[in-house]
Amino acid sequence: MRLILLGPPGAGKGTQASKIVKKYNIPHISTGDIFRKNIKEGTELGKKAKEYMDKGFLVPDEVVVAIVKDRLMKDDCKEGFLLDGFPRTVAQADALDTELSNLNVSLDKVLNISVSKENLIERAVGRRVCKECGETYHVKFNPPKKDNICDACGGELHQRKDDTEETVTKRIEVYLEQTKPLIDYYSEKGILVDINGEQDIDAVFSDIVSVLGSGE
Repeated sequence: MRLILLGPPGAGKGTQASKIVKKYNIPHISTGDIFRKNIKEGTELGKKAKEYMDKGFLVPDEVVVAIVKDRLMKDDCKEGFLLDGFPRTVAQADALDTELSNLNVSLDKVLNISVSKENLIERAVGRRVCKECGETYHVKFNPPKKDNICDACGGELHQRKDDTEETVTKRIEVYLEQTKPLIDYYSEKGILVDINGEQDIDAVFSDIVSVLGSGE
């Protein structure tokens, strides 16, 4: 199963991605994680990406695509993958289509988790992240069993500096502006599915499973 996960900041993509990869036994491919791994390992692609990032520039499409292509050619992607954070533009989507075509595979579905701007702001401002393992919680919607303590590893939870109402509003506006053409692009291909992200976590996942099938 070859999937792309779309959704604005705070839509719950991380939570749903974890559930999807576990149920369907496919790797979760986050471009942010790939960048960090390549930079840490000092690969040629990592060095190229670091050059741009160190100067405060966006990493050019050709470098991003090359890094994703390299990841998709690993053995664990033969049966499928979940792409998160890529593509971000129609140009990247076109490039991805070309690379997948070269591998003789195609995307099955693009899942777009939809949440209203008002709800996204409430979610982000209440979000707490574990300093140790990165697990995310929410003071209202998904609280830890013990206040400010991670259920997974016992680490301390904190609020990210960019989870303020002003910053979050700006992030959401930028995302919606950048992503609308991408949503139109995959809608025209007939593989985009809107998922109501305003339900509780299990209900959202249930809707995703009803779209993708049981995986049995």
